[in-house]
Parts: sequence; C-alpha cells; structure tokens
Amino acid sequence: MNENESRLSYPWGDVLPEPGRAMSVADGVQWIRMPLPFALDHINLWLLRDEIDGRAGWTVVDTGISRDEVREHWEAVFEHALDGLPVLRVVVTHMHPDHVGLAQWLCERWQAPLWMTMTDYVLARMWARPPSAPSDGSGPMGESAAQHFMRHGLVDPDAQAQIRARTHYYSGLVPGMPSSYNRLMHDQRINIGGRDWRVIVGYGHAPEHASLSCESLGVLISGDMVLPRISTNISVFDLEPQANPLPLYLNSLNAYDILAESTLVLPSHGRPFRGLHERITQQHKHHAARLDEVLAACAEPVSAMDILPVLFRRKLDMHQLGFAMGEAIAHLHALYFEGQLRRTIDAQNIYRFQRI
Repeated sequence: MNENESRLSYPWGDVLPEPGRAMSVADGVQWIRMPLPFALDHINLWLLRDEIDGRAGWTVVDTGISRDEVREHWEAVFEHALDGLPVLRVVVTHMHPDHVGLAQWLCERWQAPLWMTMTDYVLARMWARPPSAPSDGSGPMGESAAQHFMRHGLVDPDAQAQIRARTHYYSGLVPGMPSSYNRLMHDQRINIGGRDWRVIVGYGHAPEHASLSCESLGVLISGDMVLPRISTNISVFDLEPQANPLPLYLNSLNAYDILAESTLVLPSHGRPFRGLHERITQQHKHHAARLDEVLAACAEPVSAMDILPVLFRRKLDMHQLGFAMGEAIAHLHALYFEGQLRRTIDAQNIYRFQRI
C-alpha cells in the first residue's frame, strides 16, 4: 500500500466478491467484479435493489466488456445474486468499453431500458458500429489515432503499425448499443428502491461522465472520476485533437465538495473506501506536481512522446501506450492553453512545446 492509500479507509480490507457472486456493501447495494484483459484487470459493477412501476427487481450500474467470460459471470450473478428478481434498468456511468460493453446484451436479455448521459450514449453508439472503411478506426486506435500520435512524436514504425491495425478496438469490446435510452443529466434525482440518487456529471475523463450519490445511504458510485489507488486517465485523442481536458476534470471534482467526508466511495477500479476529500486533494496535488515536472522538461522544444518518461516511469504495453500518449498531450495542452508553453510545428510536422 502506497502512502496515499494509507490515508484512506477500506471497510472490507482485502476481501473481494467471488467471481459470479455479489457482496453487500450497503443496504440494497451489492458489489460484483468482472475481469478485464488489460494491466488493469478488473472492473467493479453495482447492483441496486429497486422497484419500478410496482415491479421489484434490480438496477445494474455498468456492465463490463463484451466477452464470453464476462457474460458467463453475469449469468452466475443472475442465478445467485438477484433473489429471483429481474433487472429493471441498466445505468452506465460513461462510454468507455469496460463500462458499456455489454449494455446492449443486458438490456435485451432483460428487456430493460438503458440510462446514460446523451454525449456518452451518442459517442458509444457511433463507435460501436464496425468501421465503414479501414481508415475510420474506432476509439483511441486506428489510422486516425496513429496520425494523431505521430503529430505528437510517436513515429516508431512498429508502434504505428500496431495502432493502425487495431481499427476494431472499440467495436470489438462494444459490439452494439441499445437503439434508445433514458437521459441522465447533472443534478437529476432518480428514485432507486425508494431512495433518492443524485447524478453528478463530470468532464475530462469521458465526455459526460455520470456518478451517482445517495445521501441517505452515505454512498457515492464514483465511476472513474475518483479512484483509490490509480489516477484517472485524462487524455487528448484524435476525435478532439485540440481538447484541454485536464482543467475540466479538476474543476469537475469540486462537485463532490458537498458530500460528507464519511461517504462510502464505490469506485470502478480498486476497493470501496472512505476518505473522499482526502483522495480528491491527492488528485489535485498529483496533477499539480506532474504539471510542474512537465513544465520543467520543456526548457527546450519537446513533443508529447518526449514527455512520456516524465509522466510514466514504467514500461508501457501497446494498450497503455495510447492512453499514456493521450495523457501526455493533455498535460502539455493544459500548460499551453494557460499560456505557460508555446507550441510550434517542426520540419517533421511534429508539435513541439517549449516553456515561455
């Protein structure tokens, strides 16, 4: 456990739900985990006891990726954790594959509606379609992504070839989306199981990320906005190449200020914890330190590729490399749009950033 983690409280210690089973973390709130085939090898999903239009059942929060293994785990959950009751609705916090990959399957399996923010629903539906041409790509991989990262210094031929080859990255994990949905909006109140859950929308990590807070339970389903061990990925991808997401993310954290320090945080990765405001303070300090390091590294003109060793002191696999490049660009953009860096394009058509 690192120093930051030691300042948080983990009510269940190292105890985790067994595969295909659920574990109670609050009245009417069940915790399940699903595997991921990445370095980040799991996602936490949540079952909320519910009643809609006189029907008793469950609301599912997030879905896991589209893989046979994950569907098999879900079937075990349906058998052992639902008390014989149906899934009444599916809530998705945001459009990343590990959160929305099985939304269509779950909604069709239970004839249940999808609840999601508009921006993330539309983008997920657009990217879930197989690319119409090899150059289209989907998500943070494909030809467009390769060109985007090349403009920021990732010119290695092998890395470029691997990024170009993964044109079906997103649609391979999210093969489809429901054709309709119910919209989530900031500060919206949803009655789930007779309790009031408030939607808190955040930006920077995803286009329109929705967390869910229940004051009466003292619970926050934080999605990826607040994680206990790792920092939330904040990236600039080819879809919005001039984005400035890091200030959006940091400003979004202010929306949690009104929540009690005793709030039980249910994150998408890692273990449930208490210490919400301590963790948010850690995130502000973390990014302030990274920005200082990036600024110091820009004494001479550098690309985002040059910044990777400053931000990441470990070996990166191909899956991680794309997100690391996106995060390096995000930190450079934060300083550039704040007026602390100047940006030029060199003879190789690569963006270079230098301290003013």
